[in-house]
Amino acid sequence: MDYALIWFGLIGLLWAGYLVLEGFDFGVGALLPVLGKGTSDADSEKRRRVMLNTIGPHWDGNEVWLLTAGGATFAAFPEWYATMFSAFYLPLLILLVALIVRNMGFEYRGKRDDDTWRARWDMAIIGGSIVAPLLVGVALTNVVRGVPLDADSEFVGNLFTLLNPMSLLGGLVVLGLSLTHGAFFLALKTTGDIRRDARALGTTLGLVTAGLAVVLLLWLGLTQGTVWSWITTAIAAVSLLAAIYANVKESEGWAFIGTAVTFASAVATYFLTLYPNVMPTTLADGTSLTLVNASSSEMTLKIMTVAALVFTPIVLLYTAWTYWTFRKRLGTHHMPAPVSVK
Repeated sequence: MDYALIWFGLIGLLWAGYLVLEGFDFGVGALLPVLGKGTSDADSEKRRRVMLNTIGPHWDGNEVWLLTAGGATFAAFPEWYATMFSAFYLPLLILLVALIVRNMGFEYRGKRDDDTWRARWDMAIIGGSIVAPLLVGVALTNVVRGVPLDADSEFVGNLFTLLNPMSLLGGLVVLGLSLTHGAFFLALKTTGDIRRDARALGTTLGLVTAGLAVVLLLWLGLTQGTVWSWITTAIAAVSLLAAIYANVKESEGWAFIGTAVTFASAVATYFLTLYPNVMPTTLADGTSLTLVNASSSEMTLKIMTVAALVFTPIVLLYTAWTYWTFRKRLGTHHMPAPVSVK
């Protein structure tokens, strides 16, 4: 049994799960200044509280997928982990800061009944929700595109090496998908004006994102694609268009499922394009990291596989239970007056 291949696929699955789940709460946070704007200050505050309450039970659990993906990479492919984190040190540091500041916004926004206080924490949520998916997209696209690794598989580039056109486009696509996914989630989880506005905005965001995604996936496919990656590219394109159509027809559930499939298919395209490498080099005399030269010992991978078989179903069942428990729609009529916490 090829345990390295199994864990390569599992890491891809973890990234897909992260973007599908964290993607919509990134989108909700980033859309606060647009969909959170009401007819008065009081109405705006209620709308924003509704939006944040839709992701309140989920956002911290969604981030566990990122931590698990990082931990699995460290254990299964230590060479990949070491090279990736040294190459992307500054972007990953900025990503970490963005997530921390965003999470502080969720926790501290309601601690004081003061408009200025809430507005400042709203900016933290909005900024973190935009910067984080943008950087995730840039990083993942760089991994697939390749970075300058020398003969010892050491990164020899700099920050500007990572800010290439393809990777920046990848960042915009992940951000656009997050915004669209978030709008469809809000349409699914709310009632009244927020639902209507989210549905209208989701169509516009979806069409813009579809254009960017087609350019990115065609670019990637024509330069590095395989037969299987072209299949998942087609699935991603069809599911996004189907999601937009479902949204127009006011089928919010199918629209949300469509963008979820789009995210998962896009990640599958990335990993199928990447295989059998885990981090290719762009240098003629460099050495790429592959499943063979970057993986841990077979015994380590066997132990990890047993642990995954035991604990993964538990995590999935708990996650499904939380989404089922908080499945009902919310509206501004559910929001009481803000209360100061001292």
